[in-house]
Amino acid sequence: MTLDRTTPPAIRQLSEFSISLPERRVMKNGMPLNIINAGTEDVVRFDLLIGGGQWHQEQPLQAMFTNRMLREGAGSMTSAQIAEKLDYYGAWLELSSSVNYGFITLYSLNKYFSRTLSVIAEMVKTPLFPIKELSVVADTNKQQFLVNSTRVEMIARKQLNRALFGAEHPFGRYAVAEDYDRITPEVLHDFYRKYYHSGNCSVYISGKVTPDIIRSVEENLGNEAWGEVKDKPVMQAVVPRTTSEKHLFVEREDALQSSLKMGSFVMERHHPDFLKARVMVTLFGGYFGSRLMSNIREEKGYTYGIGAGIVSYPDSGILIISTEAANEYINPIITEVYREMDKLCNEPVPQEELEMVKNYMLGDLCRSYEGPFSLSDAWIYIETAGLDDKFFIRSLDAIRGITREEIQRLAQTYFCKENLIEVVAGKKV
Repeated sequence: MTLDRTTPPAIRQLSEFSISLPERRVMKNGMPLNIINAGTEDVVRFDLLIGGGQWHQEQPLQAMFTNRMLREGAGSMTSAQIAEKLDYYGAWLELSSSVNYGFITLYSLNKYFSRTLSVIAEMVKTPLFPIKELSVVADTNKQQFLVNSTRVEMIARKQLNRALFGAEHPFGRYAVAEDYDRITPEVLHDFYRKYYHSGNCSVYISGKVTPDIIRSVEENLGNEAWGEVKDKPVMQAVVPRTTSEKHLFVEREDALQSSLKMGSFVMERHHPDFLKARVMVTLFGGYFGSRLMSNIREEKGYTYGIGAGIVSYPDSGILIISTEAANEYINPIITEVYREMDKLCNEPVPQEELEMVKNYMLGDLCRSYEGPFSLSDAWIYIETAGLDDKFFIRSLDAIRGITREEIQRLAQTYFCKENLIEVVAGKKV
């Protein structure tokens, strides 16, 4: 039998999709423990989620540096000893923070997990925030900030958020160089005391999770209450103060390219239109074969890449179109963006194009949740976004079920050119 390589195989849409629920427990001290036992290798990932981020801080950088400095000394260990122990046991530690959470992520071999987790527990329960190490970390981050502050992409992104939310809103307020000098051990201790405690944390453990692994988590973090404060913080709503200006320009004389950001408020994650709107935005500018890429990159050659997406924040969502291009192409790009919006509003999407987008998104959905660590990411997203367990099934149904008519209705509803703010950072032409 000879294989006919001139005929491609038939494309089949995903018929079913399942994502395993974590096993959910509550430890003795009340901390939630989420177990994703789905690995075959003797390695696990441990995630500690702390309910305190950018939204909760009283001054810029407070949340980020509190999280970042945990590894710089704790209990009886110096920063060098922490690093040496984790390195000796082949572990990997990541510290990060977001709008409303701090994250501590540990990758460890099973046989050394109890030893590596004991280091993490000491970091979390008894951080030192030593002044010498803080000075070095703050100075390093300040220098990186000064470099990033010259990038037109960073300038445009910050300017767009300020324009949409207002400079006093947590999402529109950004650090300046002087803020790095205002970070002290006392400032970090204050944030740590309010948010780093067993009543405000949850744990995810994924990989090849054994009873010994679970026991180690419980012994180190779950048997008794720890931390000074016992209650979860309440997020206070802040009303955005959007500028009335629709065209903003930030000049950078030395810029070889300009950065363009276009944005407006749309729906938040819990809105009934959200999941199907993601399909519409993906078709518009969310993947390599999107309309924006096909027109502005492939046909016109104005840029190497352009994209669109919905960026979700607590209680709000923003449609953002973003690209970088030579200064003289920015205005033609804006014209083409609006032209593609009009086409989606006025002309039904060809069924073949819609099927291609559906298949892309379904394939991406499958790839995103095929391993234990990606499953952990998925359920952490559910918790931090305040979503329910049916979110992924609804996502699948939205992709498979959306019609050409719905694409057009969503475009007519959310592609409001009058609401879009255009921000350009670069050199005047």
